[in-house]
Amino acid sequence: MFCLVYASSATRPFSPAQLTDLLASCHAHNSQLGITGMLLYKNGNFMQALEGEEQAVLNLYAKIFQDERHSGILTLLQTTIPARQFPDWSMGFRDLNSPEVRSLLGYNEFLNMPLTGAEFSSDPTYCQRLLTIFKKMM
Repeated sequence: MFCLVYASSATRPFSPAQLTDLLASCHAHNSQLGITGMLLYKNGNFMQALEGEEQAVLNLYAKIFQDERHSGILTLLQTTIPARQFPDWSMGFRDLNSPEVRSLLGYNEFLNMPLTGAEFSSDPTYCQRLLTIFKKMM
C-alpha cells in the first residue's frame, strides 16, 4: 500500500457548497480507483492524504498537479504503508475553520495550524500525525 500526502493552495477560495461538490466528485472517482484518504481545507489551503496502489495514487496526483484549482503544490510525504490509514473513507473531508471542529472532544490547537508546506516540510511525519489525530477525533 502506498501513501502520498501533499499541501496546496486554492487558486480562489472554496465555498462550503463547492467543497461539498468537490468531495462528492472525489468520492465517486477515488472509489473507482481504489483510493482512500482524507482531505482537509483551511483558509484556502488543502492537505490531502491519498492511499492505494502506488501507480493509481501517482496517476491521480499527476492529475491534481495539473488541476487549475490548485497552486503551490508541495509533496509532503511519499511512503509505503502496511495498511490503509483511512480504509473507511473513499475521501473524507473537513473544513478546519468550522465551529464543529473546535467543539470536538479532545480538540487540540494542533488542528488549527496552517496547512502550508512550511509547517510540514522539515518533518514529513508531522502531516501524518495531524491527519491521524483528526481521524481519531471524528
